[in-house]
Amino acid sequence: MDFGCCRPAGDLLKEYELSWTSQSKGSNESMPCGGGDIGMNVWVEQGELLVYFSRSGSFDENSCFLKSGRIRLSFPDEPLDTVDFVQCLKLSQGLVNIKAGSKSNKVDIDVWADVFKPVVHLDIRSSSPRKVIISYENWRYRDRLLRKNESQSNSYKWAPPAGLKTSADKIDVQENRIVFYHQNSSSGTMFDVVVQQQGMEAVKEQMNDPLSDLCFGGELSAKNFVFKDTLTGVYADTDFKAWRLESMKASKNQEIQLVLHSTQEPDSWNSGIDSIKSLIKPCKDKQLTEAWWEEFWDRSFIRINPGRQDAESWKVGRNYQLFRYMLACNLRGEAPTKFNGGLFTFDPRHVREDRPFTPDFRNWGGGTFTAQNQRLVYFGMLKNGDFDLMIPQFEFYRKSLKNAELRSRHYWGHAGACYTEQMEHFGLPNPSEYGWKRPESYDPGMEYNAWLEYQWDTVLEFCLMILESHRYAGTDIIPYMEFIESSLTFFDEHYRYLARQRGSKELNADGQLILYPTSACETYKMTYNSTTYIAGLKVVLESLLETDKLSSEQRQRWEKMLKTIPPLSFREIEGKKVIAPALHWERINNTEAPQLYPVFPWRIYNAASEDKEVAINTYWQDPDVRKFYSHVGWKQYNIFAACLGLREEARKLTLMKFEDSEHRFPCFWGPGFDWTPDHNWGGSGMIGLQEMLLQTEGERILLFPAWPADWDVHFKLHAPGQTTIEAELKDGKLLRLEVSPKERLADVENWLEVQ
Repeated sequence: MDFGCCRPAGDLLKEYELSWTSQSKGSNESMPCGGGDIGMNVWVEQGELLVYFSRSGSFDENSCFLKSGRIRLSFPDEPLDTVDFVQCLKLSQGLVNIKAGSKSNKVDIDVWADVFKPVVHLDIRSSSPRKVIISYENWRYRDRLLRKNESQSNSYKWAPPAGLKTSADKIDVQENRIVFYHQNSSSGTMFDVVVQQQGMEAVKEQMNDPLSDLCFGGELSAKNFVFKDTLTGVYADTDFKAWRLESMKASKNQEIQLVLHSTQEPDSWNSGIDSIKSLIKPCKDKQLTEAWWEEFWDRSFIRINPGRQDAESWKVGRNYQLFRYMLACNLRGEAPTKFNGGLFTFDPRHVREDRPFTPDFRNWGGGTFTAQNQRLVYFGMLKNGDFDLMIPQFEFYRKSLKNAELRSRHYWGHAGACYTEQMEHFGLPNPSEYGWKRPESYDPGMEYNAWLEYQWDTVLEFCLMILESHRYAGTDIIPYMEFIESSLTFFDEHYRYLARQRGSKELNADGQLILYPTSACETYKMTYNSTTYIAGLKVVLESLLETDKLSSEQRQRWEKMLKTIPPLSFREIEGKKVIAPALHWERINNTEAPQLYPVFPWRIYNAASEDKEVAINTYWQDPDVRKFYSHVGWKQYNIFAACLGLREEARKLTLMKFEDSEHRFPCFWGPGFDWTPDHNWGGSGMIGLQEMLLQTEGERILLFPAWPADWDVHFKLHAPGQTTIEAELKDGKLLRLEVSPKERLADVENWLEVQ
């Protein structure tokens, strides 16, 4: 066995760098591209290059996540050749390259986003001088009344007020540049609507309002270009207006820059753009961006049956890497990566024919974040070592902490942050899920919603992510300790509060919290002692107590709370002990399997657990678990199977998860239960694949706990204790293993040998 280093990660990506040799028929046949906090859909259609571009955090007054526009690059004398044509996603460099034509008429274009500045570059090289026209296309050149069902893309969802519109952008031409931006009003935004609807005007001045006066957009420019004209047109159901720049003379080398900017101080808009432009150094910026991508790919990878594109499992490794690239494009976003398309949605007609709306559309809202869905986007980043990519999600909770705490204090008079399941990016419930038609006597702090009532516990998964990032990499979690402690405080305070409303005792006869009413996901409703609540509170408290970040007083407080958490509930099915979703419940509303959440995300049971048979029984015997069985979208049966060491089941479900999508780009999965691209689909697939390869139990590192011996693999993943494991398996034999730090090698157990 060779314990030396394997080949650099960059070499491993070459066979995954997707190439197309024909042009596309529409935006649904685009490639993702991006970096920093910018995402683009890039495609060539009828000889022209088109690019949709989005920047994280671009929310309008209605809390719709707006694209910033579309670019069209054309060559007026000779369109891009459709015969000699290659479009390639170069993962190692983080760019899309287009080559068209041959010999004397060849054109070579790089499309890339600066990882460190909000700037998009189009670098054009041609073998002979060419003139270029670059267009900025915008469908918000006028106010747009929202049609029936179109508000599913904003926070009104199915209940918009009459006459709701998306307001027009401001667009101006100044010599060789086109300036465009969307400016929210100073009042009447979704923040104002939600505060009024939910009766929180008394504390409004104390709250964080990220929408009022928000101004976002950018500037498209190019040296030696001049303004040509404006045009109108229709693309994929949507009318638009185009502002066009043309190169003053034919040239072999031309550079086009798109600078993006956002601020809540509109008067500083121009100075902000100028400040970014003053920092641009194209050659150096490209080198730094490519260096970042090189470091990113060296952090981790999974390569299955390398060089065997005919193998059924080869695509699993390729699509895993392609999806990880999509996630990496929101490194430092103002908002987390959205589960329902991220930065890469395209014209909605290609997803559902009954959604002939603008490119801004996506189902389940733009500024609404559903916690059960967001968690699957982010948990896989731990084993990938992508701790920096997790920061936007952590910041989402930290920035909304004050608003969530004000909910508890205002409605119930106690401490702690109350985070609901479908939540606006400013920390309050989505208004339509909260309910527009509510009984007057109904608790104003509650969502009047059969699916979401009492579902507060998903926040605990993000508390765990933060604690795990510290356990894995030693990341600084001090900025998030207040969030974690406030979230725990809510459960302790609120369930004591509810108990006092019913009787004279806060705790039951065993000194435990009376967790009623609770919810086990959206599925088991009005539960007593929900399994997801109990598992989450227990694991987060234990994880918090394992850190060295607590004072003696804090430690005593959380140790005391831990003693009040009741045990999990079990039942018997066909003579076998299984985990129950709760001690009691009143009805079933959805199709999740919360009785298996002690397997994932809470990892109370794993492949090495002595009592894992209880969880395995639950997987196979519980009639609801079997009834809800699927691989689609956010379904996480592949994760459950992998965590429990069910090799053949994990293999089958992983192959299904990572099948190519129905669109040209293989990772544009969906819509599933949400939208396309479905980031839940990719995230759950990513987590399950990692668990097949690597699990930990205390200090133990379990290698290949659910891996099929006939799948060759070369991988590098992360484990707790600032540990990385790189291994190569071929023909069922471990050929190479490198563990850092080296002393952790003694903790590694090869489960292909011990099973």
